[in-house]
Amino acid sequence: MIIVDAQVHIWGPNTPERPWRSGQKPHREALFGADELLREMDAAGVRRAVLVPPYWEAERHDVVLEAARLQPDRFAAMGRLDTEEPSGRGVFVNWCRQSGMQGLCCSFIRPQQISVLEEGCVDWLWEEAEAAGLTVMVLVPHSLVSRIDRVAERHPGLKLALRHLALTSDEYDDAAFRDLDKLLAVAKRPNVSVNASALPAYTRDSYPYRRLHPYLRRVYDAFGPKRMFWGSDIARMPCSYRQAVTMFTEEIPWLTAGDKEWIMGRGLCEWIGWKV
Repeated sequence: MIIVDAQVHIWGPNTPERPWRSGQKPHREALFGADELLREMDAAGVRRAVLVPPYWEAERHDVVLEAARLQPDRFAAMGRLDTEEPSGRGVFVNWCRQSGMQGLCCSFIRPQQISVLEEGCVDWLWEEAEAAGLTVMVLVPHSLVSRIDRVAERHPGLKLALRHLALTSDEYDDAAFRDLDKLLAVAKRPNVSVNASALPAYTRDSYPYRRLHPYLRRVYDAFGPKRMFWGSDIARMPCSYRQAVTMFTEEIPWLTAGDKEWIMGRGLCEWIGWKV
């Protein structure tokens, strides 16, 4: 079974020549680059990881692109669109293809980003990504999943993945998952999948996070194992990388061996076209 992480952030140093966004802090105090990630992946038994530039890196992709260039069988890079000022129409998607990106990543969780989505300012993104055959990983709150549902309906050839099960709040357990039905409703679209990533950040429980298991069962029943992808977002997790893996591979008894093969890596690789 190949284990593939659906989302990991790595980043470069904050220097005058390469400044981060003003006022932003990384998930970890220490620099977390490709070498540090590889060591943690090897220790946890993770073979591959999808690399997403973090918000504080602004529009920079140099770190993730270099990692994917040097380790193409270990890393896949995603292009991150600045959804506060989405000015890449006619350019961004083509740049991603030419740069060797496996897909695109965007977030609509801050007020300006939400306005951009609600006002249709990124409608061009869905059209261009569909035409280019690029997967788009989207982070929205549960309240906006219905808008992604409409995007999926208008663009049936566009593959979408909802990151972190559309969890975006600072709440935990029942409060964090109270609107999960809004996510489950979009499972009817065969071109929509979910990243079951960053989940330990949304519970007050300790490993193996059994409070999360009933919610995961509902997601599994709605999307099935072929459209449900494990991920860690390990830089901000309250657990070890190995625990993020074994929560799924050892602690959820209703997952079959075949389910785990799809959820832990095969499904994601097929979804984004990353050859094994």
